[in-house]
Amino acid sequence: MSQDPLERLRIASHQKQRRGGPLGWILAVVGVVVAWVAWLALPRPGDDNRTHATPRDLRMKSGTNAAPTGAGPQTTAGASQATGRVEGSILTAQGYIVARERIELSPRFMGVVKWIGVRKGDAVTNGQVVVLLDDSEYRARLAENDGQVAVAKVAVDKARMDVRRATDLVRNQVEMQKVLDDAGLALASAEATLRQVEGARRLLETWLDWCTIRSPVDGVVLERMVDAQELVTPQSFGTGRGPSTSLLAVADLGELQVEVDLGESDLAKVRLGQRCVVTPQAYRDRRYEATVAEIAPEASRQKGTLQVKVKVKVPDRYLTPELSADVEFVGGSATP
Repeated sequence: MSQDPLERLRIASHQKQRRGGPLGWILAVVGVVVAWVAWLALPRPGDDNRTHATPRDLRMKSGTNAAPTGAGPQTTAGASQATGRVEGSILTAQGYIVARERIELSPRFMGVVKWIGVRKGDAVTNGQVVVLLDDSEYRARLAENDGQVAVAKVAVDKARMDVRRATDLVRNQVEMQKVLDDAGLALASAEATLRQVEGARRLLETWLDWCTIRSPVDGVVLERMVDAQELVTPQSFGTGRGPSTSLLAVADLGELQVEVDLGESDLAKVRLGQRCVVTPQAYRDRRYEATVAEIAPEASRQKGTLQVKVKVKVPDRYLTPELSADVEFVGGSATP
């Protein structure tokens, strides 16, 4: 017996139940996951203890802004904790560290360097011999002068003897007064010649002493311009290829200043004796007390600035001449 086609397409009831099983399981799992997420999202009294708060958040909750112990470097005394500037600072300018007096040793005459006993950076004392110039010529002249002095002394002795003899002859009326007068004039001439050659000797001794060059101050050799056997002269010849005119540059590093060029708008904030704080660019963590020691009497028209010199009270080895430094001018009364 043939079956109706529609009957063949109908799904049996037991097959419907078997295919619907997996779909139910999927819906059940999704429901469990949604319920778990909802449970985690609910607020609880202990949630604050489980959050990973930063130190800043904890300080905000506790009502204080104090930094924890050992957190970062400490600022120096007198400086603003927020900016690192000196308290009371009204002006900050940049300048260069210089020695108060830089002395360049030069020869007094043209000569050849025989010996130089210092190098750049060496410490020297007042009166220490640092350079010797060739003095052979002046020693030879001094020996020649010794002979001239001896001849002049002999001439003086002879003239004195002539005066004594002329005196006796005139007294005994053997010779006329003119003989005695001539003998006296000859003695005066001989004595003048002796003084002349003795003066020339002192001049040669002075030149000989100039061949020995000494340091005029206690300080440090900043620069050495010549070497041994080099020709030096007290003046230049107008070209860069001539002999050196300086031997050494010496300065006392115990007296250092900072040269600052200030614009016209800042001059009203600066005065003599004003307290300052110097910070070298090479060592930002070091600060030095200083005062305004000098204000130039004339400005630079080209730059539109006025130079101010700030004296460092207690300099040390960290302050190197010609390096840059920041100067903070502090308001208030001037220091003595």
